[in-house]
Amino acid sequence: MKVIFAGTPEFAATALKDLHEAGFDIPLVLTQPDRPAGRGMQLHASAVKQYAQQHGIEVLQPLSLRMDSKDPQRAAEAKAAHERLLATDYDVMVVAAYGLILPRSTLDIKPCINIHGSLLPRWRGAAPIHRAIEAGDDETGVTIMQMEEGLDTGPMLAIERTPIEAGDSTASLHDKLATLGGKMIVETLRKMQQQPLEAVPQPEAGVTYAAKIAKDEAALDFSQPALELGLKIRAFNPFPGACGQVDGVTIKIWAAEVIEADSKEAPGQVLAADAQHGIVVACGDGSLRLTELQKPGGKRLPAAEFIKGFPLEGKRFV
Repeated sequence: MKVIFAGTPEFAATALKDLHEAGFDIPLVLTQPDRPAGRGMQLHASAVKQYAQQHGIEVLQPLSLRMDSKDPQRAAEAKAAHERLLATDYDVMVVAAYGLILPRSTLDIKPCINIHGSLLPRWRGAAPIHRAIEAGDDETGVTIMQMEEGLDTGPMLAIERTPIEAGDSTASLHDKLATLGGKMIVETLRKMQQQPLEAVPQPEAGVTYAAKIAKDEAALDFSQPALELGLKIRAFNPFPGACGQVDGVTIKIWAAEVIEADSKEAPGQVLAADAQHGIVVACGDGSLRLTELQKPGGKRLPAAEFIKGFPLEGKRFV
């Protein structure tokens, strides 16, 4: 089976690696253009591009696949990409976190199969892992589905569940789902080589949408319940990183524990900041014990180390 692969971040690179190591013929990879990153804002290749180049797989990086784009450059690149797809001998396109919309013209060439990091129809959209943690879901998983023009609405070929553990952040859950997705896409394609698979329509009930994460969501409002804030901290690790301000300084909060006991102090007030109790902050309901923090330009540190260089006793997060 010949597979064109379309994806961009590490989640997708894991699936590409698994397909390649399983022996599938991959004549072409699509990924997003190189983006500036880091302090120097140097152009960086996506994780998918890096893997493809390391293994001699041709890479195509159009700005868009929509030939009807009003932007002449995007339309021209989309047309060139479309012609390249038509000229390529392949059986199926596998898509994982590509980041570009596949128009009807692309979907009509050959079957397109998507690896999606949720239990569809829950958490359709751009940030299913973040939103599942933020919502306090007990479980999530991976769905392999046939692609159509709707947003993650296609019929399902395979679905597997995995629990969301109490200590899971988006970072840790991402890695679990990436591994699961890679395994599942290899199994699915191998089954397709043997016989056609039944595609099951998604249920109409239970649809939710995982909106893209905005940077301004990172600021914590300590008037909210500690339980909700704890979920946000886990959901926004590693991006965009939950934060609060103390004396005008923005402090990243990477990990915390929920304390159910209420305090009479105002939300955001630091109740304790010492080696014995850690950093405890009052919330609208309950309190949070902050366990890993980072000041601007500094390293991520355990609470006991952080307060040595940034005392918080008597301070208040706003």
